[in-house]
Amino acid sequence: MKKDEIKQKRPFAPGIQWQLMLFIGGITLFTLLLVWGIITYALEPQYNRNIRAKLDSKAAAITALIDQSDAEISSRTYQGLYLNDEFWSGVSQTFRDKKINVDGNCVDFSDSTLRCLKAYESMYPCLLHESTGAFGGEFGYNLDTRIAIQLRQKLFQDGSLYQIVKIGSSMQMCVGRLSADGQYGVIVSASLAQITTAAEVLRAILGPVALILLVLDLLLAILFSRWFTNPIRKLSNGAQEIASGNYDVQIKVERHDEIGRLAEDFNHMAAEVKRSAQLEKDILANVSHDLRTPLTLIKGYAETVRDLTGSDDAKRTEQCNIIVDETNRLSTLVNSVMELSKVQSGAERPNLVDFDMSDLCFEVAGRYDALCDKNHWQLDLQANEPCPVSADPAMMERVMHNLLGNAFHHIGADGVVVLRAIPQEKGCRIEIEDHGPGIPPEDLPYIFDRYYRARQDSGRTGTGLGLSITKAILQQHGFAFGVDSAVGRGSTFWFEMKDTRK
Repeated sequence: MKKDEIKQKRPFAPGIQWQLMLFIGGITLFTLLLVWGIITYALEPQYNRNIRAKLDSKAAAITALIDQSDAEISSRTYQGLYLNDEFWSGVSQTFRDKKINVDGNCVDFSDSTLRCLKAYESMYPCLLHESTGAFGGEFGYNLDTRIAIQLRQKLFQDGSLYQIVKIGSSMQMCVGRLSADGQYGVIVSASLAQITTAAEVLRAILGPVALILLVLDLLLAILFSRWFTNPIRKLSNGAQEIASGNYDVQIKVERHDEIGRLAEDFNHMAAEVKRSAQLEKDILANVSHDLRTPLTLIKGYAETVRDLTGSDDAKRTEQCNIIVDETNRLSTLVNSVMELSKVQSGAERPNLVDFDMSDLCFEVAGRYDALCDKNHWQLDLQANEPCPVSADPAMMERVMHNLLGNAFHHIGADGVVVLRAIPQEKGCRIEIEDHGPGIPPEDLPYIFDRYYRARQDSGRTGTGLGLSITKAILQQHGFAFGVDSAVGRGSTFWFEMKDTRK
């Protein structure tokens, strides 16, 4: 399928660049709306709660002073008198020592007649005590204003006071408490104009700030998304190249994060795809050749028997035997290909049972007695200790036959092949050793690949699939396997089995 056709079939969806821009823009708008909501609905109430808590604390501390002074007056039998000069002197000293900080507050003392006994002012303007006087002269205060009397009345009626007074654009929070005997009241107040002004200023500048931030975020999102998606576009182009049949694609790794690791994995995948494609070509060529040879012989000898030697019993028998041998060879090749396909596709799953691998080694080794006697070879079996394992015995038997067949195929001048079963802590290790020509180092990584033949094996008979089937079976079981080899000294194929009972 062509690149343009693939694009036409893709459903429309915004790219990563647009998604990043939308995401960052959305986060910015959400943050700005959150800030606006906090300024509008949470800033002023929270500020008022904090101011009220502070005013409550100051009112409680001042009424405690009144209760203490009242107790002292009672002990001196000055009953029925108002708070005296000694008390006001003590209160003033307490304020000066900052034991009760009333800076920026108005403190109003009154009694049950609702008249003001004393007032401390460090706030201007004060809505409770109207200021009097001219600019440049002395200021005075009207301590018994209508608002102050109303607040005192509410305090003595309810026992406590919390009220926000608003005149024009000025607001003032008032908190009041009564003394323990209920004869004296204290009203502490603070201005709220500053928080209202601050909220209005913040809301006024939030719009321009939001616009500037949104523009900056979108510009940064464009730059970041281009930088972020550039390696992804390279990977996409590389994947399309591979899809079109170009397997020589390698992406330059410029980063060391997740995208950099993805590029490394892509390069590894491309190399494996290239090697797999080449291997498939080799398999097709080799299988075609191996199929063509017996089919040609079968056809040739069948035609000869039909046309020339049908009446010659000896020649007919010889040629029919050749046809049978080539048919068996063809059948072996087809069976090997089918077996490899079933194992690799998962159609044939291992049937795990517990058994002694040493016993299976003895059984398999016994089947090579006739071959060894005929060729004067020796199979040295070293499996004297029990090796309990969990595996599919039939598959393990197939693995050992493949490895032993490969070992005898490359047997050395001494004619010895060694089969070892070595017990391990959790299973056993099986080794099959020959003393043949060995495997060159450059061939070792590919020795288990399908239809791979080392250079010294070129031209030898065989399907070339035995080690591939072995690899597939051992991978299905999850067993480790490998080969140790040195040129001129032979090879040792090994695999390690597990015992799940331990």
